[in-house]
Parts: sequence; C-alpha cells; structure tokens
Amino acid sequence: MLTGAILAGGQNRRMGKEKALLPFSGELLIQRQIRTLSEVCEEIIVVTNQPTLFLPVLDRSIRIITDYYPGKGPLSGMHAALALARNPEVWIVGCDMPFLSSSAATAMQELKATLKCDAVVPVIEGRSHPLHGIYSKGCADAISALLLSGESRVSEMLRMIYWQEAPEAHFEEKHIGLEFVTNMNTPEEYESALKHAGEAALS
Repeated sequence: MLTGAILAGGQNRRMGKEKALLPFSGELLIQRQIRTLSEVCEEIIVVTNQPTLFLPVLDRSIRIITDYYPGKGPLSGMHAALALARNPEVWIVGCDMPFLSSSAATAMQELKATLKCDAVVPVIEGRSHPLHGIYSKGCADAISALLLSGESRVSEMLRMIYWQEAPEAHFEEKHIGLEFVTNMNTPEEYESALKHAGEAALS
C-alpha cells in the first residue's frame, strides 16, 4: 500500500509563478503528476500552504494538507505528508518534476522491501534525489525532531534515517529511463522540459 505525496509549498522565486500549475502537454503539471502517481498509489496527497490555489483544479479524491511547521522548506512538507499518510510507505515528489516514473517508484519500493530500510532514494550521476524517494511513514518522527531543533535541510534528514540508494544501474537493468529526476526551477528549464516532452511524444 503506497501513498503519493506532491510537495507544492515552494516560493517559486526563480520561476516567477506557481510551478505546479504550469501548463504541460495539454494539462496542468500537477494533473500530469497525479495521473502518474495514480498508477501505483492508493492515496494521493498535495502538501501546500496555499490550498485555495489547488481546490479548483484537483479532484475531491486528492487530499490537500498543510505543513505542521510552515516556512521550513521541503522538509516540513515531507514531515506533513509522512505524518498524515494513511499508508505505511510514501512516494514523495517535488511539484516541479514533469517526468515522474511509477515504474521507478515500484522498483524502489521493491528494493526497500529487500533492504528493510527506512527509505530508498535514487542516486543519479552521483547526486541523490530525495524528492523522488520512497519513505516509511515512521520517518516523520526523525524529521519532526530536526525541525524542532531548527534544522530544515533535507541532507540532514538523510543523516538521521537508515536509507539506501537506488543507483542508475538499478533502473537501467529494468529499462527505466533516468529523466524522472528532472526538475524545473527556471523558465528556461521549463521550456527545455516542454521541448523534451514534445520530442518524446513524437518518438
């Protein structure tokens, strides 16, 4: 049983507009993400401190929640998602990732079961991507302790839990492309992702 959680609480300074609500290949980006999460998740949560932006565009089956610790960045969104998820495991993603992969999520969930760890995070080209990871609900306790201590860096959270990496080879051997970790922070990156999506549709 898996919950999917989209973190949509960023300030979008570099993009200049709400990234989750950008149009993308005929729908809003968050709608595209929800379609992908729905392939493997029994429950979907959107974490945002501006719920009125999302109520008009999301189906009633989508849970909209807010941070317990507002203003603390992605880590507070992760905490809220894990604390309120109804399932024991949560696939957490950022709202600026247009190429989410449910196949990658399943591969990580299977790896997590084998390794019996708190979380599995993809590591691509030497960089970890915690906002496309699979986490045990119990990680909320460690995150809460960090936030209460004044720490809000996701990297510190990874030091507090028992996590394992899902390396590139883990996905490549299952013929899963690595573009799922792509995120968009600027208008230029948005345009590049749109172009990539268009080319993928034609191939």
